[in-house]
Amino acid sequence: MSITQERKAELIAEFGKNDKDSGSASVQVAILSERIRNLTEHLKDHKKDFGSRRGLLAMVGQRRSLLDYIKSGNVATYKALIEKLGLRR
Repeated sequence: MSITQERKAELIAEFGKNDKDSGSASVQVAILSERIRNLTEHLKDHKKDFGSRRGLLAMVGQRRSLLDYIKSGNVATYKALIEKLGLRR
């Protein structure tokens, strides 16, 4: 359900300003998106896992808040990030 260290490093390299930039909002959104994808696949097999479903909804809310923060700062960055991650809205 969680992501590997290698995948996390790839996301940081792709969305961060440098290899050590794991805290910027863009990187956090990318990591959350990957975790959400993994958890969604888990819930397709385990339909009654309501604890994981609750965690998924919390992650989706956190990602939404970060995306709103990015959008308030720079709309072009927001649109580019959404396009790159393949998110709607």
